[in-house]
Amino acid sequence: MDAPQFNRPSPTAFVLAGGGSLGAVEVGMLEALLAWDEAPAFVVGTSAGAINAAYFAGDPTCDGVERLRALWCSIRRREILPIELRSIITGLFGRRGYLVDSRGLRELLERHLSYAQLESAAIPVHIVASDIINGREVVLSAGSVVDAVLASTAIPGVFPPVKIGSHMLVDGGVANNAPISVAVALGAKRVVVLPTGFTCVPKKAPQGAIARAMHAVSKLVAGQLTRDAEHWMASHIELRIVPSLCPLATSPYDYSAAEDLIARARTSTRVWLEAGGLESGEIPGQLYEHQHGARRP
Repeated sequence: MDAPQFNRPSPTAFVLAGGGSLGAVEVGMLEALLAWDEAPAFVVGTSAGAINAAYFAGDPTCDGVERLRALWCSIRRREILPIELRSIITGLFGRRGYLVDSRGLRELLERHLSYAQLESAAIPVHIVASDIINGREVVLSAGSVVDAVLASTAIPGVFPPVKIGSHMLVDGGVANNAPISVAVALGAKRVVVLPTGFTCVPKKAPQGAIARAMHAVSKLVAGQLTRDAEHWMASHIELRIVPSLCPLATSPYDYSAAEDLIARARTSTRVWLEAGGLESGEIPGQLYEHQHGARRP
């Protein structure tokens, strides 16, 4: 398939939200969108979405997304979240202030990203992180792509913060997990949001501190997205939100289900596209707190 055409009269941005291991969902969405010949002028990503945005911007083609799919399917939690007794003791009682060294994630990024500087990507990419001091968003559009992604994925207390310029940066989801406002400020007139969703039918309560923290954060940021979407739907921006998977039982701490998540997201996104999803301005009901078999109030 030929590479998508990126120059459109109305600048379109893809916004890729965070969500831990549920970031795999966005790969299936990207596959379906590109097959539909829907392509962005630029991308904005935060947290897990920053990983996807950075990889996609390096090769925004079907072949590039296929390599991203292979990467997600190869990731094992121990590679990027190696929880050991020594690290827990050091993090809780030592001076370093975090549980997991980010070396594994850094090595993964350095091994697979095809470019070193954000400004060298095939299409513009903007990574959102949060200033650990004041909690405000910091948009990274130039400089080391690996450092930017590490900053945007640095869950406070789990990974170490990343110093870039005068800022000590942590997970972009703290300030803006689905940065529609950033895309608009950068000139997008049309924004397509790729959300990861949240675990709406957990098989059991999350086990362990990190799993519980990631589950709670995913629920909070889903609420943030719906509030932001309601605001921007009433504006001059053409906003489209790809429906997240539902029902979804996978924890954002579980990296073993990537292949299934990607396949399901590709299918559900294709169904949404065929039903005219890109022409509809509705906020998907899956993003709201809900019970299965009951309508959202």
